[in-house]
Amino acid sequence: MAQSRLNVGILGATGMVGQRFVTLLENHPWFSVTVLAASAGSAGKTYQQAVMGRWALEAPLPAKFAHFRVQDASQVAAIAPLVDFVFCAVDMKKDEILALENAYAKAEVPVVSSNSAHRWTPDVPMIIPELNPEHALVIADQRKRLGTKLGFVTAKPNCSIQSYVPLLHPLREFGIRELSVCTYQALSGSGKTFESWPEMVDNVIPYIAGEDEKSEREPLKIWGTVNGGQIEPALGPKIGAQCIRVATSDGHLAAVSVNFDRKPTKQQILDRWRSFEGIPQARRLPSAPVPFLHVMDQEDRPQTRLDRDLGNGMAVSVGRLRSDALFDWKFIGLSHNTVRGAAGGAVLTAEYLTSESWIQKKS
Repeated sequence: MAQSRLNVGILGATGMVGQRFVTLLENHPWFSVTVLAASAGSAGKTYQQAVMGRWALEAPLPAKFAHFRVQDASQVAAIAPLVDFVFCAVDMKKDEILALENAYAKAEVPVVSSNSAHRWTPDVPMIIPELNPEHALVIADQRKRLGTKLGFVTAKPNCSIQSYVPLLHPLREFGIRELSVCTYQALSGSGKTFESWPEMVDNVIPYIAGEDEKSEREPLKIWGTVNGGQIEPALGPKIGAQCIRVATSDGHLAAVSVNFDRKPTKQQILDRWRSFEGIPQARRLPSAPVPFLHVMDQEDRPQTRLDRDLGNGMAVSVGRLRSDALFDWKFIGLSHNTVRGAAGGAVLTAEYLTSESWIQKKS
């Protein structure tokens, strides 16, 4: 448990994920927001002014942050002394994000990123805290590379995989051989709403740039091993993914079909799902949902609108477990993409890293 409140900055605070960070951290028991930062165009404005006409969440803008003066996220030297660590959700080109996150890390500011830029850097852990917390061990090697004592970068996985990878993880003892997954992803995954993207009303778009590849590759890093100062991705299972944008505001739903080396019974699968918990649940970290996995018996659940907010948006729900003509089993998973899949998942990661003293109060 954190011994004293840590000062945190939010980089990219005006975007949709940044807004989600703001609402999640409003009353956080461990973390105090001391810096809201964005592009140079927003710098100098109050936060309320900077997001005027752009606030995308149903929850209102927290009054305590309305008059915060937005800082320029690129001004690392000015921000670093004000924070113990930062969350990064900037909207920039990949090479610019890499440079910015490395700059903060080298300034002895740990970075918990919701961006994709560092996900395939070998010594940057990409953590779902219930699944692969041991990957944090690679931070020691990353610090040696960067020449830092406190600074490092950790990345959050893509939001699409968090609707199904947590459901497969408790079943790995049966040898997951191959799977096919189709994800049905909400507008907020692109940082948009129905108001800002009216073309999505009454529509489905069968293409999200780069998403199929992320959904097929990132689980292999999650299931990889720390070896020789880097994370070696797992060699399997084989994953085929199709990612589709659908006309829902929030929530990513996944239809999964899977083959095993040793086919489990239906009861074995249900038992593994119902009993599974990770370190966040065992330690009762502030953002950890209990239970982590919600198993639903109704034929028509989980449903995006009804179930995405379970566990304050941090839980993963599952249902419709049944036999398949081509695969051993198939099921439906669901997670909230901007909470568990983005800002909330990053907050939980920061809580875990704080509980392990990877993130510390500056002396």
